[in-house]
Amino acid sequence: MAALKPYEPGKPIEEVERELGISNAVKLASNENPLGPSPKAAAALRGAVDELNRYPDGGSVMLTRKIAQRHGVSPQHIFLGCGSVEIINLLAYLFIRPGFNSVTSEHAFAIYELATAASGGEIRTTPMKDYTFDLDAIGGAVDERTRVVWLANPNNPTGTIYRREAWERLLARMPDHVVIVADEAYFEFVRDPGYPNALNYLEAQPRLIVLRTFSKIFGLAGLRVGYGVAHPEMVNLLNNVRQPFNINLLAQAAVMAGLDDDEHVRRTLEVNAQGIEYLEREFKRLGIQFVPTQGNFFLVEVGDGVKVFNALLRQGVIVRPMHGYRFPRHVRISVGLPEENRKLIAALESVLGKRP
Repeated sequence: MAALKPYEPGKPIEEVERELGISNAVKLASNENPLGPSPKAAAALRGAVDELNRYPDGGSVMLTRKIAQRHGVSPQHIFLGCGSVEIINLLAYLFIRPGFNSVTSEHAFAIYELATAASGGEIRTTPMKDYTFDLDAIGGAVDERTRVVWLANPNNPTGTIYRREAWERLLARMPDHVVIVADEAYFEFVRDPGYPNALNYLEAQPRLIVLRTFSKIFGLAGLRVGYGVAHPEMVNLLNNVRQPFNINLLAQAAVMAGLDDDEHVRRTLEVNAQGIEYLEREFKRLGIQFVPTQGNFFLVEVGDGVKVFNALLRQGVIVRPMHGYRFPRHVRISVGLPEENRKLIAALESVLGKRP
């Protein structure tokens, strides 16, 4: 544990403006929804403020039912967490001990390694293939001491996906003692028809848990609500070890309303698609290498990632350096609003000395 580095969140706008004495900075660091929260969710949140003297529903019963109905499963298949990160930590707590291991890809979401280490286990990583999880290699790394396989689809920070054929091969070879975690925080943004929605495999895979979140497309990252869809026995185990009242009252009210805001989701997908098209075109014009994305962010090669990150800060643009993910030559850039994307490109032109 002492050798691990803690998770580093993206810099907040207020901190950057205060430190550098600038204004009108834009944050493209944390894969947040640039449109802001669902208006329906925001209204519900304001309406719930007068109830803050009350404890929330400890079982989030109404929200659980609504999510279950959305996915065509029973409420017993749904577990709610304080962000999907809480669920990742609880899964590690339940299944990993000293002498056991978990398996994932290199350059995967940092919390998998941290959660495994916190439970005393060993993390095993396999090389990527073209910036993508190599599921055949991951399957080959599983042994009798493996308890969890962590799979992000799309993966953060690469924005890439594994496809249906490789996913089904992996499922077919997984032994009974392994829990499969399909982390699909960005699944709503995926446009590739070969994407395997892991929810379609739950009935045949009792040790599969699918993670989703309200932080991204619903724009509710500040409320910290994620959920898992799994066999009821898995949900019962998670409920046995979670903290009471882990989903606060305001979060429950906002997410309930946000689930009905189809227009906000539609607009978010539209803005993201337009932003991807613009940024891909501009990166190519400037000769900047990037990984094609299925999410709402890009992994971009810029030379010295930390140096470019700091230079962009002085231009009022916050991105995320990727040295912590063992991509020292890269930064991760979230897709923003049109004016934010234009400011980013102008800043990159200045910092990298690129001119049309």
